Amino acid sequence: MTSPSNPQIQAFFDEPTNTVSYLVWDPASMEGAVIDPVLDYDFRSGKASMTSADAILAQASKLGVKITQVLETHAHADHMSGAPYIKLKTGAKVSIGEHIRDVQRIFRPVFNAVDVSGDGSEFDHLFKDGERFKVGTLDGEVVHTPGHTPACVSYRIGDAVFVGDTMFMPDYGTARADFPGGDARALYRSIQRILSLPAETRLFMCHDYKAPGRDAYAWETTVGEERARNVHVHEGVSEDDFVAMREKRDATLAAPLLLLPSIQVNIRAGKFPPAEVDGVHYLKVPIRLAS
Repeated sequence: MTSPSNPQIQAFFDEPTNTVSYLVWDPASMEGAVIDPVLDYDFRSGKASMTSADAILAQASKLGVKITQVLETHAHADHMSGAPYIKLKTGAKVSIGEHIRDVQRIFRPVFNAVDVSGDGSEFDHLFKDGERFKVGTLDGEVVHTPGHTPACVSYRIGDAVFVGDTMFMPDYGTARADFPGGDARALYRSIQRILSLPAETRLFMCHDYKAPGRDAYAWETTVGEERARNVHVHEGVSEDDFVAMREKRDATLAAPLLLLPSIQVNIRAGKFPPAEVDGVHYLKVPIRLAS
């Protein structure tokens, strides 16, 4: 039974991007937040829809939850954010970690995105490490967990922590750290911050890909389970060993399918680039000719 000081949580899994979004609410006030909402985007046709976000909104309405916040764990490279749509429908404020500024400054020249501020002002609020916030009467805390990207944060709300892409289920391991601004050593230290929490702390993943031998998707575990069983960072794995493993593994990984469109949208707080003179929004693909 959920304690009054802990959140109620419902997960929404988007299989095309293997992403888990969450509706998190305070059972006392029925105020809630949406964490990492997905905008449905078909890369082949260029069509976008709000099916995933509408499912969250419909469930919130059914339960009587008033959504007041959208919490982004980072600028995702594998799906576009549904945050602007949630904000449009509910008036919720959209927040992310303050180091989104670093990510904007890295990618603004890549796409010649002259409209991107570089100061994070596209978002309603930029969280600092250790900053406290409320979801209704529930206490929340922001934990800066860089490594996958410079801007990654985890959200601790009651007995639950939403870890973004920092780590995965114990049988799958940890996030890649080879994107611009990523750092395997920083990732290891971020994971240790999470693993220093009480063993019974619930952890909620942003992705799952079904580890070999597992038939079902999963996205909830505990600090104790991760300490004991995580295939990359279980107890006894040193920082140097982790960095060597992570860098070797990352060198074999292909770029995510939606990397280029996702980054362009998500550094703008989920908004598309400005429309051109014909009224159409375009996503850019930088071309680098091989020498």
